[in-house]
Amino acid sequence: MLKQNSTAVSATQKTCRVLASLSDQRVHRLTDIAQSASLDISTARRILKELEAEGFVERDPVNKHYMLGPQVYAMHHAMVDRLDLRGLARPALIRLARHFGDTVILSLPMGWESVCLDLCFGDYPIRANYLQVGSRRPLGVGAGSLALLSALDEIEVQAVLPMVQQRLAIKYPRISLPALNVARQRAHDLGHAMLLDVVVEKMGGLGVAVRGPSGRPIAALSIAALNERIESREQELAQALSQEAREIERSWWPHA
Repeated sequence: MLKQNSTAVSATQKTCRVLASLSDQRVHRLTDIAQSASLDISTARRILKELEAEGFVERDPVNKHYMLGPQVYAMHHAMVDRLDLRGLARPALIRLARHFGDTVILSLPMGWESVCLDLCFGDYPIRANYLQVGSRRPLGVGAGSLALLSALDEIEVQAVLPMVQQRLAIKYPRISLPALNVARQRAHDLGHAMLLDVVVEKMGGLGVAVRGPSGRPIAALSIAALNERIESREQELAQALSQEAREIERSWWPHA
């Protein structure tokens, strides 16, 4: 029997290399993926085609760029669910809604979008009820979504902005990419994001990012209300949201 070459790369290893290369937002062309995975072009193309058929990879029909597909994000959700993020954040949502009387939202990042995972309504008669669990928005549209965008590395930000810009032009005419970048820089500098009159006129929000064990943003807490209720309490809201976010983060490091 011939002894197997210990340096041979298995099919599984090649597939893992391709998926790992796509986790880098700068790698999206076939040639880049092949180079990053140390594979020849034909092998990388075959693996990408198989992954696309199974939903682990998507290919943009216009620019031919590859990106991670819905199956990967489903796996991401399963990982987040193991942390029971919704359960950990629920008491914070209740406390914030009870104290401030407004709508409190828990959001998750998914690619170039944010997804509403949970929300809790306060008792103030005018509610921000235009968001539902499962709703998606481009990163930067909404206070929690902007908090997530501002917490990303600049390389990741520049990778998602072209897709965000396309959606802004189609669905969110109240904000332009330059205005979004100004709001993003302000959020980065202050540690909290505030956005007004973008989704709904005279309504706004304030949000902060929640970071996972690796330090990357895995969620955001935000409060949505009338503009005047956000602007007049900006520092108070920011402090309360930040305290709740840090409390959630301490669950990863119980002795911190």
